[in-house]
Amino acid sequence: MVSPIPAIAVGFVAGVLSGAFGVGGGVVTTPAIRLLFDAPALIAVGTPLPIIIPTAITGALSYVRLGLADVRTGVLIGIVGAAFSVAGAMLSDVVGGTLVMLFTAALILYLALDTARRALRSGPNGANDEGVDMRSKRVSPSRIGAIGVATGLYSGLLGLGGGFVIVPLLARWLRYPIKQAIATSLVAVAVLAVPGSIAHWMLGHVDVAMAGWLMLGVIPGALLGARLTSVARERHVEIGFAVVLLITGGLLAMNELGVL
Repeated sequence: MVSPIPAIAVGFVAGVLSGAFGVGGGVVTTPAIRLLFDAPALIAVGTPLPIIIPTAITGALSYVRLGLADVRTGVLIGIVGAAFSVAGAMLSDVVGGTLVMLFTAALILYLALDTARRALRSGPNGANDEGVDMRSKRVSPSRIGAIGVATGLYSGLLGLGGGFVIVPLLARWLRYPIKQAIATSLVAVAVLAVPGSIAHWMLGHVDVAMAGWLMLGVIPGALLGARLTSVARERHVEIGFAVVLLITGGLLAMNELGVL
């Protein structure tokens, strides 16, 4: 039985990071379920997905009100990714929990180093000042589809919302400003998390009681996170993101390797 207070606290932190960085919150909830609550690996992979849905919706609505989200592109990425997230969820059941956890840790650490490199190479106000506002421009459907496929497989396999794929691809490949990439990512994540959640639940990878407690913390957290990012400098957003990823990925890797 999971204690409610720690679970709500974890949900709140996940919500803040989701709203701030457009990542869905799984980067916190997956390691926390595994490390703090000592749950089986596949439960740690599957349980965060239903939590991601209210988190992403809350953050996305905040960014829509601020005029930052490219809703059309986000919805299209989410629709394409939704189908492929089911395939990713099924693949996780074949691959096995420990290998999925190690791959998750490796991916988180890579993203931490990549994000830190981008932030350190940027100017005082952030490298993404060079980005182009894409809301009034037409983006190639093939590129949107490619992002959706990559995001769906990633989300279903690792139990993460997909923002770690969407945000860097929008920022690098399509030249979105970082805040707009984060806002658009949450729109997509809100859509594509639904089928992945259903698939993991049907596979028995979702602890419903734990998910319920975590959800109580994510909504206020997501509202706060979106607000913080909207007023922060872009370089500071990237540096904070890199630090959180580095700590999370390191702890998760050490736990799976038996160091902790």
